[in-house]
Amino acid sequence: MDPRIREHAEIIANHSVDLQEGDNVVVDAHPVAEDLVVALHEVIGDHGANPIAVSQRTGERQRRAYLRASDDDFDTPEHELALIRNTDVYIAIRATDNVTQTSDVDPEISAAYQQAHRPILEERLSKRWCLTQYPAPANAQLAEMSTEGYERFVWDAVNKDWDEQRKLQANMVEIMDPAEEIRIVSGETTDVTMSIGGNPTINDHGEHNLPGGEVFTAPQPDSVEGEVLFDMPLYHQGREITDVYLEFEGGDVVSHSAAKNEEVLTEVLNTDEGARRLGELGIGMNRDIDRFTYNMLFDEKMGDTVHMAVGRAYDDTVGEGNEANDSAVHVDMIVDMSEDSFIEVDGEVVQRDGTFRFEESES
Repeated sequence: MDPRIREHAEIIANHSVDLQEGDNVVVDAHPVAEDLVVALHEVIGDHGANPIAVSQRTGERQRRAYLRASDDDFDTPEHELALIRNTDVYIAIRATDNVTQTSDVDPEISAAYQQAHRPILEERLSKRWCLTQYPAPANAQLAEMSTEGYERFVWDAVNKDWDEQRKLQANMVEIMDPAEEIRIVSGETTDVTMSIGGNPTINDHGEHNLPGGEVFTAPQPDSVEGEVLFDMPLYHQGREITDVYLEFEGGDVVSHSAAKNEEVLTEVLNTDEGARRLGELGIGMNRDIDRFTYNMLFDEKMGDTVHMAVGRAYDDTVGEGNEANDSAVHVDMIVDMSEDSFIEVDGEVVQRDGTFRFEESES
């Protein structure tokens, strides 16, 4: 087995989920990630914990078959919920043999399925959890890379000194934590402001997400004003969505469009009331992620980017007494901040064209 896979498994266990003796662990992965699943079972055994492997979250072929055979009337599967309730640690591994496996599933069916599974999502998020990536050939193909090159890219982004990354990102946390308002400007297509007053800024250094490499917080839901063109594409429900444009008034999306697969975007926004509001603002700071790969787990962490998510706000980004945006969805979208752009915090520019103020002072 590639030693980088074993290193990845140890980082997940020891750094990301703080695996303890006696923990009940669910490892949720597509069969193509079997090597990492095997390595995790070895590490879980070393810790005296109890593993079970499933492919519920990432088994796209099975889910496609089920959803295409179903109508939009779903109940929460109590047996799946019971499994997560009795779990201490949940590890999800992204990998697939076909990145567009669910592209012919009706978006309305997918939205209804997500709504029914919302209690399971909330239960998972209450556990010690980690979402990571295995460098499968299909993911390499989507990134337009050789399998070997993509493996190197993934391991460089994941198997790194996370303490050093935490220290770098702490500079931005110090700027955002006491802030009241953030403005994001990019070219002539993005100019949006939002209040983050009283909401904590989280330093993502590879705990819940591997790779880490961002700082993020939640906007106050009704504070978002302006327009955003998300000029980097995303894959959602097996479909590519490009040039997403959102206009906000009083926190709500009042106008939207997309150059490709706009109907998928529309279904996301129609999922529930909270899907038309922002649940997250994140700033990418992982310089080892130096190219776009059509994988949001990596792309949102890339340096010189900002991402925003419509839908659910994470509980730990909402301050006491502040409103938390609530939704069954959480869909991230990215703005390129490398040129003709700036981030302004309480009226002061803290990043221009991808370079942070504290990086300039260090050079």
